Amino acid sequence: MQKRIKQRYNYLRKLFRTKEFTLDSAAEALLKEFKDPKDSVITILSDLKKESCVEVKLDPEDSRKRIYRLVDPHLERFRKEVLDRKDLEALLKEAADLIRTKVDYTFILLLLFYKKVSDKWQKEYEAAYKESVDIYKLSIEDAKANAANPTYHDFIIPEEYLWENIRNDSDKLAENFSAAMKKMAEQNPDYKDVFENFDFVQFVNNRENQEILFDLVELFSVNSLEKASPDVLGDAYEWLIRLFAPQKAKEGEVYTPREVINLLVQLLDPKPGERIYDPALGSAGMLIGAHTYVNNKYGKEGADRLFMFGQEVNYKTRSIAKMNLYLHGIKNAIPEYGDTLLYPKFKEGGELMQFDIALANPPWNLDGYGEEKITQGDLWKKQYNDWGFAPDQSADWVWLEHMHYVTTEKVNGRVGVIMDNGLLFRGSKEKTIRQKMIEADLIESVILLPEKLFYNTGAPGCIMILNKNKRKSLKNKIIFINASQEFIQHPEVRRLNSISEENIKKIVEAFRDELHHDGFARTVEIEEVKDNDYNLNVSLYVFPEDEIEKIDIKREWVELNNIEKELSGYNEKIEIFLMELNL
Repeated sequence: MQKRIKQRYNYLRKLFRTKEFTLDSAAEALLKEFKDPKDSVITILSDLKKESCVEVKLDPEDSRKRIYRLVDPHLERFRKEVLDRKDLEALLKEAADLIRTKVDYTFILLLLFYKKVSDKWQKEYEAAYKESVDIYKLSIEDAKANAANPTYHDFIIPEEYLWENIRNDSDKLAENFSAAMKKMAEQNPDYKDVFENFDFVQFVNNRENQEILFDLVELFSVNSLEKASPDVLGDAYEWLIRLFAPQKAKEGEVYTPREVINLLVQLLDPKPGERIYDPALGSAGMLIGAHTYVNNKYGKEGADRLFMFGQEVNYKTRSIAKMNLYLHGIKNAIPEYGDTLLYPKFKEGGELMQFDIALANPPWNLDGYGEEKITQGDLWKKQYNDWGFAPDQSADWVWLEHMHYVTTEKVNGRVGVIMDNGLLFRGSKEKTIRQKMIEADLIESVILLPEKLFYNTGAPGCIMILNKNKRKSLKNKIIFINASQEFIQHPEVRRLNSISEENIKKIVEAFRDELHHDGFARTVEIEEVKDNDYNLNVSLYVFPEDEIEKIDIKREWVELNNIEKELSGYNEKIEIFLMELNL
């Protein structure tokens, strides 16, 4: 770009930001600043269009005139006809680079969500408007009113708070987003917590953050998010959560890697028509994993027949889960807010709702849920009285008690939980609960996971599967699987491991087919577990055998002789050199 043109671009950019403007307003500004005549301004705008620095459209009030908007040519590389995973990840990586930990990354999640909601509303509006005019022959005004009817939309969005209208007033982005969030919360009560959880005035508490907000809005404005399928958009949203997982782990937040979720879901094998429940919902990864599994196996119709429920104790995290579910196009899930262990939300006829599957990765060794605290909650006598109370230092078995209770009345009720290995062998109150569950023949499988799978701990963790109606072949037996060696290097984080599709397949096949592999999987009689004092530590029953290297003695002997001959030759040469040096 010529220096003269760039100078005019920078001035207009500073003046108009992303506001739309006319030729006359640009000419007035450039005449005042640079003494440029109007004919020269026409050429300048034409040159800027060639450089992809300005967008041009017809003036809706006068088709002979044009409306201009300046754009950042740096962002043009993100413009795509169709957005795939790679495109969206690149866009979100740029967004992450913009905030550089100066701003809570959840604002990116909200902006992505709001842009999608607005783009979808606009597309629905245009389709309804066209139908109103072409089919129902309504007048322009009536067609506009009809197209804005909430019947056609997932959300009620006042026109002034559509994304492009907020963007147009770039000097008041924070104020307008704040007003939009307040109005959206009022008019869309199902998502009230989503819109109330973000303070844009706090976001722009300094000049630098104002620029970050402006840059983020411009970045997300490059494409309509209607160009991306729900699966692609949802996966990109989760990719962003994963990107910030190491940072959030330091603050105590738990993120379950998708591959671990995939393993747990395949072990539980959800089916269309089943009720699925996550009592430690987090960002809803478990429910989304179950939905994806059923969709892949039974198709969209089967996935739409799932009934999914989740409860999350952190209000803001619950709002992230809601956005995650929506962006994945999942509408058959109900995420509730509250402390599951004390006040479970899902009830029928005054009793706790029953589910076909309960699955979770709850916070490990959560303290403060001993007898004194638990007895203050709802329905505690029915949930925990049969098994006893866990110690105040760890609620691991409290989660299992609750998850078992809400699946007991289902014929095929099953539980899958990811936990710290300590619950497998710790004594005292935990041993009492563990012993009762073992003697009741509820435990179907215990799987030792590899270490360094999780962002918040290097501990390996385990998966425990409970099933009231175990296979006949597993009556009074437990499948132990030592998957501690089933991992690959994490593709993005050097200090972490991951598990591949091949690893998952091997574990799932051993579980389903009750395969016996020395050092990997073994089906154990409960009597043997009793003999081990009800200790479920996987390594007691299955321990990977070290590979014994086979040694070819004859070959090794020949190689050793050859080495000795080489050394002898070197010694002779050294002696000759020393003699020549008179040493």
